[in-house]
Amino acid sequence: MSKRMAKILLVEDNEGDIVLTMEALMESQIPNEVIIKKDGEAAISYLRELKLSQPNQLPDLILLDINLPKMNGHEVLTEIKSDPKLKKTPIIVLTTSSSENDIQDAYSNHANCYITKPVDVNDFLRVTSKIEEFWFNVVKLPTSH
Repeated sequence: MSKRMAKILLVEDNEGDIVLTMEALMESQIPNEVIIKKDGEAAISYLRELKLSQPNQLPDLILLDINLPKMNGHEVLTEIKSDPKLKKTPIIVLTTSSSENDIQDAYSNHANCYITKPVDVNDFLRVTSKIEEFWFNVVKLPTSH
């Protein structure tokens, strides 16, 4: 995976978290391209269009917040995992919520991982870089969707 550009879809509405995530991903040794969508509807529209027009450009990994405008993260997760062309894409829920209901719902809807965002900036950067390291250097992902 590290031989090609990793495609990451970041679905996040908090500007500060976007900046921190982008900073961590830019510092990575893994070449990556990050697409940012700031609400659930925009993320789903983007994925639907991409799967029709450029299916080979679908993201390798989705970082998904739960607390999103227009369509929350649980709805986005359900939509993606019910689509035969998108359901193999790993989805990492990266959110401020530590609610047991949110955790249960995310895994019930086939999230690949649930991470509560650390409050400390350095911890947040470290967690983000570990996510990328794990998903692109340790895990074997499918080469096509």
